[in-house]
Amino acid sequence: MTGIGAGSGAARVGGGVNLLALRSHNAALLLDLLRRAGRTGMSRLELAERTGLTPQAVSKITARLREDGLVTEAGRQASTGGKPRTVLRLVPEAGHAVGLHLDRDELRVVLVDLTGAVVGERCAPLDLGAGADAVFDVVVAEFGEVVAGLGSAASTVLGVGVAMPGPLDHTHGVLHRVTGFPEWDGFPLRDALARRLGVPVVLDKDTNAAALGLAVGGEAGAFAYLHLGTGLGAGLVLGGAVHRGSRTGAGEFGHQVIQLDGPPCSCGNRGCVEALCLAAVARGDVDEAARVLGEGAANLVGLLDIDLVLLGGRTVAAESARFVRGVGAVLDARARREGVGSPVPVRVASGGVRGVAEGAAQLLLVPLFGRAEG
Repeated sequence: MTGIGAGSGAARVGGGVNLLALRSHNAALLLDLLRRAGRTGMSRLELAERTGLTPQAVSKITARLREDGLVTEAGRQASTGGKPRTVLRLVPEAGHAVGLHLDRDELRVVLVDLTGAVVGERCAPLDLGAGADAVFDVVVAEFGEVVAGLGSAASTVLGVGVAMPGPLDHTHGVLHRVTGFPEWDGFPLRDALARRLGVPVVLDKDTNAAALGLAVGGEAGAFAYLHLGTGLGAGLVLGGAVHRGSRTGAGEFGHQVIQLDGPPCSCGNRGCVEALCLAAVARGDVDEAARVLGEGAANLVGLLDIDLVLLGGRTVAAESARFVRGVGAVLDARARREGVGSPVPVRVASGGVRGVAEGAAQLLLVPLFGRAEG
């Protein structure tokens, strides 16, 4: 395994190590295997065979996981001549994560269990320009409503993943000059929101969160997720991992200039892909918006040689077939000109309008299952 599905530290990729110093890594490996096995579960012997851990190590780790309520016994496998083996399975409701998609004009909240299944959802209008206090009031209220559905199990909430427009510093949880909202520049959103909610908070760009969710959900290879909603950005998965860059600056796709004397963009440049796309959408010319988006995507394909382009966001969702057709036509023409054979495929990303929020929740779950996501 690599990237999204890999462990970290000194452990060998894809396998366990019998060192007490790395027992949390080994526990994560077992949890991930049980998550993938679903309700069918796996026996301790199967877990040992899949990880390279000794049966004794597996027994000790799974005993701790059972004590923590994360794993339970789920019957026995049919005997093949020896003693029937006890099957273990993950307890999905033993933990929950909340994903917040903070858009410029809307807040979407999802509550997911340990398998990533959505068990609660809220959506509310939001004015990102109203200031931190007003925004936090909406977030706290909607968070409280979605968590209230857990009742006495609210203590199982592991934390909150927040996804919002960039640029930002995901390592330190600090916003930079969010396009169109310079008043957020330098705001320590992660720590401030953690104080208000009383749970751990992780922050990332909306496009990175969505790309992570897609990779965890099974999208393979090198791909770009292009998100067109109130703005335009990209999430990149390269080498199996989300590519953020050293300053979380990768994927600022919307602000590549493709028309030097084009209309002004809110970022301060002229002729940005985002400005041209949104202007075309505003005047009802969806086909032109798709063509412009395709030109930007073609630049990305030529630069990174990716395998797939996925489209998402509210604007795309409203006219998904036309956007796929328009972007695909530009990439097809490029492939014919360059004689590279098959063009890079284009399709709508899974997850729909809540894909970003679900990806934000995965920011909390991915480390639990030992899946280093870049």
